[in-house]
Amino acid sequence: MTRVAAVDCGTNSIRLLVADVDPATGQLVDLDRRMTIVRLGQGVDKTGRLAPEALERTFAACRDYAAIIKELGAERVRFVATSASRDASNRDDFVRGVLDILGVEPEVITGDEEAELSFTGATAELTGRDDLAKPYLVVDIGGGSTEFVVGDDAVRAARSVNIGCVRMTERHLVRDGKVTDPPTPDQITAMRADIEAALDLAEETVPLREARTLVGLAGSVTTVSAIAQNLPEYDTEAIHHSRVSYDRVREITESLLRSTHAERAAIPSMHPGRVDVIGAGALVLLSIMERVGASEVVVSEHDILDGIAFKAAREAGAGKQGG
Repeated sequence: MTRVAAVDCGTNSIRLLVADVDPATGQLVDLDRRMTIVRLGQGVDKTGRLAPEALERTFAACRDYAAIIKELGAERVRFVATSASRDASNRDDFVRGVLDILGVEPEVITGDEEAELSFTGATAELTGRDDLAKPYLVVDIGGGSTEFVVGDDAVRAARSVNIGCVRMTERHLVRDGKVTDPPTPDQITAMRADIEAALDLAEETVPLREARTLVGLAGSVTTVSAIAQNLPEYDTEAIHHSRVSYDRVREITESLLRSTHAERAAIPSMHPGRVDVIGAGALVLLSIMERVGASEVVVSEHDILDGIAFKAAREAGAGKQGG
């Protein structure tokens, strides 16, 4: 087992996993797994730059994570940054800040790399399950983008498109600097059209309809699962590998898009940082299920973060053999 630290910095959140990993067997034992909502992608779709206050929120989280990584003694640290930092003209400020705090340079990965890591993290534990037919379609609904990956034991095709929950909210549901509460039918129609156009793009590369099992990742999907189960609080064990039917996803999406900020905030399993963006995230999930004809989504708490950890452990093992 190799002790590694993986950091996934997305558009809406930054997450840390410190784990003991055996890449040969696919075994991964969590020591610390946490998430902080930093909204790094605040305004990026409009300005093309990372806002100073968004950078400072992200650096504050990095300082907290650096202390945990040091305390637990990780042998190797990998920091992966995704959609928001790919799109930003001032991403060098972000890279320098992370390097100063954590001592590693963030890898600003491509959408295809992001998809492959997500697929590895989500499917490593599904091998050998007779109740889940292959090929899998893994969808990772992030803040700025959504990754689509079809594969059996390895990736066959992948595509990243810009329909994350933050990007859709900022593009379609904000008026006069505030999220419309609740959104208007016209706003929802425009957002839906944008999502459908992005699904057309994804389908040019990825055979979405060939998938036999839909696996959904990230906060929008896990929150929908928590709501579907009426959980009194967010419960990772109850959510991981839960299944949510298409009908239930549709009911929840329609309810979220009709509700006010206060009503969404009152849902016991709702993270405060997701209150304004969960309606858009749920609509992305619903649209995907309709496009592929999925009767249910299998929800995974293991995603790109676990994929980063597996890769870091493999690199650490190769380094030891080389030495």
